[in-house]
Amino acid sequence: MSERTILVADDDASIRMVLSQALTRADYEVFPMSNLSTMWNHISRGEGDLLITDVMMPDGSAFDLLPRIKKARPDLPIIVMSAQNTFMTAVRASEAGAFEYLPKPFDLSELTATVAKALAERDSQRKKDLAEAAPKDEEMPLVGRSAPMQEVYRTMARLIQTDLTVMISGESGTGKEVVARALHDFGKRKGGPFNAINMAAIPQDLIESELFGHEKGAFTGAHGRSIGHFERAAGGTLFLDEIGDMPMAAQTRLLRVLQEGEFTRVGGRDTIETDVRIVAATHRDLQQMIRQGLFREDLYYRLNVVQLHMPALRERRDDVADLAQHFAQKFASNGEPVKAFEKEALDVLRQHSWPGNVRELENLVQRFVALYPDEIISAESVRQELSVGEISTPIKAQAVAADDLSGMVERYLLQLFSKAQPELPANGLYQRIIDEIEVPLLEIALNNCNGNQIRASDLLGLNRNTLRKKIQAHDIQVTKHGNGR
Repeated sequence: MSERTILVADDDASIRMVLSQALTRADYEVFPMSNLSTMWNHISRGEGDLLITDVMMPDGSAFDLLPRIKKARPDLPIIVMSAQNTFMTAVRASEAGAFEYLPKPFDLSELTATVAKALAERDSQRKKDLAEAAPKDEEMPLVGRSAPMQEVYRTMARLIQTDLTVMISGESGTGKEVVARALHDFGKRKGGPFNAINMAAIPQDLIESELFGHEKGAFTGAHGRSIGHFERAAGGTLFLDEIGDMPMAAQTRLLRVLQEGEFTRVGGRDTIETDVRIVAATHRDLQQMIRQGLFREDLYYRLNVVQLHMPALRERRDDVADLAQHFAQKFASNGEPVKAFEKEALDVLRQHSWPGNVRELENLVQRFVALYPDEIISAESVRQELSVGEISTPIKAQAVAADDLSGMVERYLLQLFSKAQPELPANGLYQRIIDEIEVPLLEIALNNCNGNQIRASDLLGLNRNTLRKKIQAHDIQVTKHGNGR
């Protein structure tokens, strides 16, 4: 579907044709819909800039759906048409929050004029809302004017005034958390807390406690009640970073919370209702993980209501200069001149592959600000810093090219250390990496052995008791399906 769309629920082809001709110059696409169910599917995903609907649809009255639409998308203008030209029809259209009511038959030029007016008022209101929501005396959180970023901005503009769940995908270092925070800071929940949790940085046996909290005595070391991230984010936004690193048991618990809208603390009995907007992010291919049995398909669709993809920096090289200058201003000391890059230096920056994306560029500029006395950064200085910051050629080539397990682990570790810069990753790295490799190995082996632990222990070369202990330690759910092999 086009980024600029008029949703039309009416079987009159002449209406769609006239609208298509009138709106082509404004880059709007007319998208027809045949029933209320299709209408709601598109609108609930945040699609459409304007809705035009007849009252009577094959599967019911549009008046039954309009209150739900206005609640989910209060900024979506709605034009109602009807051949039932009664006073009560007009009243009901007004009560439902319609922008305009047009009794049939009507002049098609009147419809196009009404559409133009509705779109103009919607754009004006959006600008007003964004101006009111913008943090005063602060720069906008996202930098870049390239075509890929314009796509990001358009999607974000649609999402800001909704509570729709968002899945942000993209490589490490592309700014997924920055986008999540912008959706919060400029959205309806800006007055509430923004709470972020990185699944990859938490030991697997503590994830449920971190998310939902725990009661005193729930497990060894639980010396008192602890409030989890769901409660801390009440009334605001909960950002689940690296959702692909969540273990299967925690995925099941999270799915249940999203479905039921309530949860209990670990070791507790009291039910607590949730009031958070969920924004999730991952650099992993979740659909591939679903095929491998590592991520729940039903949870994926719960989280992936609207997908927003962050482009890699190499895909938006036109933004490198703006980003470099933005970071130079960010790291400039009070009273010190802001460093600038000569033209040739910016050319060198644009040509770099940026495997660490925006985070790598930010770290580079921070080094220039902290270590270089010159106000103007030369191309030679940029080349020198980039060569120093690169991984040695043999290791780098192997990490990028290798498709075996060792190569994949090496790539993951390099990204992990790059993401933590200028610090180191959290302590306990060895066991976390071993657990992350061991859990999918056991789950996939058990799944392919149809849950038969004797077969799986033979396949893995483990003692059966050892396998059973590992299953319990990692809280792996063993299920049987169909006819076992």
